[in-house]
Amino acid sequence: MAEKEGVGTRGAFYDGVGAMRDMVQNHMMQLLSITAMEPPANLSSESIRDEKVKVLRSIPTPRAEVIPASTVRAQYDGYRQADRVSPDSSTETYAALKLQIDNWRWSGVPFYLRTGKALSTRASEIVVVFRRPPAALFRAEFGDLLHRNAMHIRLQPDEGVHLCFNAKQPGRSSVQPVDMEFCYSTEFGSYSPEAYERLLGDAIYGDSTLFTRADEVLEAWRIVDSIRDGWKNSPMAKYPTGSWGPAESDRMLQADGNNWVDLDARAKA
Repeated sequence: MAEKEGVGTRGAFYDGVGAMRDMVQNHMMQLLSITAMEPPANLSSESIRDEKVKVLRSIPTPRAEVIPASTVRAQYDGYRQADRVSPDSSTETYAALKLQIDNWRWSGVPFYLRTGKALSTRASEIVVVFRRPPAALFRAEFGDLLHRNAMHIRLQPDEGVHLCFNAKQPGRSSVQPVDMEFCYSTEFGSYSPEAYERLLGDAIYGDSTLFTRADEVLEAWRIVDSIRDGWKNSPMAKYPTGSWGPAESDRMLQADGNNWVDLDARAKA
């Protein structure tokens, strides 16, 4: 979940909150649980929220000794000069973390989350990167150049689903990644309810599906509070305004042989 703007006129509020409490504890934990949950018994609000809570309960409490290698906090350059921000603020405007869901389906699969202000573009996206299959059938011609297939679920802007997979170019012995794309506005028209518009409507009609339940809130805070406690003595990284965050965030994924997905390229596509 990337924001292009800085804190603007919200410095007094944001400086006492930070990226972890402003975005990760609620918005990102919601997206994580919806992505990883098992199919509910039915579409009732309680059945859906039961499955979401199971996901959060399956995330081990981050231990102090692993937090430096599995999380990153940072401030964008110039944040401390923003209106009503403390000149010696230690509030993070960027947070990245790696979580594990310790259950049968997701054991060993890393989940990477990142959010920040003053980044390169505004985008909220879930990217499911599929395992790379054995390349034995294609190694002779293409070596290890085959990309991993990926499904992009774009939440904002331009809501839609994009499937990126390998395709052989006609008449040539080369393969390149291509996209299949579904866009809500193209298929259903340009209007769709804004997020809070939808929530207000659900509240009026008594539909609690998209609202967090007390046990879900407590599980999310268990994870976030443990990370924030581990940050008390850790250094604050810096990143330039208009970038994709600090180099430490890239190195966290590279340690696992992974990289962040280029959302700038997705936005231009």
